[in-house]
Amino acid sequence: MSLVDDTAAILGDLIAFPTVSADSNLDLIAYAADRLGKCGAAITINRDTSGTKANLFATIGPEGNGGIVLSGHTDVVPVISEEWTSGPFAMREAEGRLYGRGACDMKGFIAAALAMAPHFAAAKLTRPLHFAFTYDEEVGCFGGQQLVADLERTGIRPSVAIVGEPTMMRIIEGHKGCYEYTTEFYGLDGHASDPDAGVNAIEYAVRYVSRLLELGERLKRRPVEGSRFRPPWTTLQAGRIEGGTARNVIARNCMVEWEMRPVHRQDADEVKGELKAYCDEVLLPSMRAVSPEADIVTHVIGEVAGLEPVPVNEAREIVSALTGRHECDVVPFGTEAGLFQAYGMSVVVCGPGSIEQAHKPDEFVSEDQLQACLNMLSGLVRKLEA
Repeated sequence: MSLVDDTAAILGDLIAFPTVSADSNLDLIAYAADRLGKCGAAITINRDTSGTKANLFATIGPEGNGGIVLSGHTDVVPVISEEWTSGPFAMREAEGRLYGRGACDMKGFIAAALAMAPHFAAAKLTRPLHFAFTYDEEVGCFGGQQLVADLERTGIRPSVAIVGEPTMMRIIEGHKGCYEYTTEFYGLDGHASDPDAGVNAIEYAVRYVSRLLELGERLKRRPVEGSRFRPPWTTLQAGRIEGGTARNVIARNCMVEWEMRPVHRQDADEVKGELKAYCDEVLLPSMRAVSPEADIVTHVIGEVAGLEPVPVNEAREIVSALTGRHECDVVPFGTEAGLFQAYGMSVVVCGPGSIEQAHKPDEFVSEDQLQACLNMLSGLVRKLEA
């Protein structure tokens, strides 16, 4: 069996684990741990507080700091099966493409890393090679945050991270941050025939979203000069709103899920400050004039820093040498890379598949892309050999 065939077989196994972020990833983690354990890797599995999710951190090669991390998240976004040509959790091969939820985002990279593990184990590595597989990246990078905290607690200090998000094997040295929130509105219900006797949470949520969109338009008129991001400004989006019980009942509760992708931290601070002032000075006084118990509460789902391009980046130099690519780019989507950078590592994002396929029905990664990733990892084996 060729290396790409082995990778495809592993990818089929990984896709069969329905690791939607709302569900457990423990079976996939056990599968990866078993494969890495057979290669002699030192393995650590840390669960979240619920006990249903876990990170895997495994090391092949010598002990010590200065290692290289191959990083991938194990969770995938939800699916609507009716929109798929075939079952989303049963890999389908057709015309050089491998279809299934997570095929490119980002089980393809994890499969390639696992397929290469025996080759790393057989080599006499001069520095540690780490595998970092996390949970809940898609809903706030919670696993990545725990992983970095665990590394700090144990004193492990890798120096390089390659995050295998789908980039068509382009080298990405920067991306925006990703800040996610849920804002809840608590009003006072009543009969719709007497609207002034209640506090309609939906109406106040709509006013909040309107203010959010106004701020988004302001930021759009302030693109960062010389920015390499597209679009070159901080973006805001309301992604989901839910509330009320019936058309003739004043809505007691409503919630808004929204996100922000800041070009820099100052924009994020400005947006949060202005929304808080709008609630404190405008919305809440109006709500509490009718019901003193009315409230607006914003929950931070995740505030993940962006990946900042830096002049000196060992990860960039390594991956450039391995792939033969000398151009580097930035992207608007977020990853766990900023967490690793904040911990002191040099980081790039580089992996098989296209982000244009991620989160869509009939998601796929091509065998050519898997081969390109395997070529990079094979080069890494040779680079790390004594």
